[in-house]
Amino acid sequence: MKPAKLLFAGTPDFALASLRALVDAGHVPVAVLTQPDRPAGRGKKLTASPVKKYAVEHNIPVWQPTTLKDADVVAQIATLNPDIIVVAAYGLILPQAILDIPRCGCLNVHASLLPRWRGAAPIQQAILNGDTETGICLMQMEAGLDTGPVYASTAIKIGDAESAGELHDRLADLGGELLAAKLPDIVAGKLNAVPQDESEATYAGKIRKQDAAMDWSLSAEEIARKIRAYDPVPGAWFEVAGERIKCFKALVLDDVEGPPGVILQAGKSGIDVTCGRGALRILEIQRPGRRKVTAGEFAAQQNLAGKRLS
Repeated sequence: MKPAKLLFAGTPDFALASLRALVDAGHVPVAVLTQPDRPAGRGKKLTASPVKKYAVEHNIPVWQPTTLKDADVVAQIATLNPDIIVVAAYGLILPQAILDIPRCGCLNVHASLLPRWRGAAPIQQAILNGDTETGICLMQMEAGLDTGPVYASTAIKIGDAESAGELHDRLADLGGELLAAKLPDIVAGKLNAVPQDESEATYAGKIRKQDAAMDWSLSAEEIARKIRAYDPVPGAWFEVAGERIKCFKALVLDDVEGPPGVILQAGKSGIDVTCGRGALRILEIQRPGRRKVTAGEFAAQQNLAGKRLS
């Protein structure tokens, strides 16, 4: 049986893991769709996506349309006559005209155990919610948001102190492994996609910077999950003396109580802040435009003890 004619659509590092796994397994795409180059870094220099860089290095044609609603773009994709389109964190919605092109449909690599956490930020939401496990699903795409039937899934445990960045990397690799293993059977029609249970659906919307603000009326455990969920981006934050301070590591202190948002102590061991229940020991912070430092280093430069955080 000859290899499937595959078109791949993806943009960031999460997608790169799937593309690399496909190529390593001999499933080389006839072309790659990825987002246009974007300004990045302090110099705002136009920068190619991780997927584009890899595709160029491996001589895979790259297309970077700004929209998929253009009839010429749809026609160009149709000329490839792909058997299947694989999508992983692409960033553009595939219209029905494109979903209808491949004979085997469009397959999405999604970072949750659907129907749990449909949407843009399933990794962060799983941590915020205190889930103990998550995983990868290979989903047949349709017009609805992550509503399509699932061909295959695999689960992993979420570490007690695991950040979204760390979980992201594990899930990216897991997604690539599952995709490379199951793609031949999906194309050959040997796997049946199972419809999702709509009654179990939950949603993980796009993250806004304001979502990462630390609300000291919450329990220390909830705030600690927020810190993990928004590490590395956008970074959970609080304000001190008019500065927005990002926090990346913290410990829960269950046996400490007091009015929420009061700094109990600030020293080498960290910065202890009371919460709605318990207290939080902040261990690592970052000031605007600065590198990450220990909370102890920050505390040595500030008079923090007794201050009330909003």
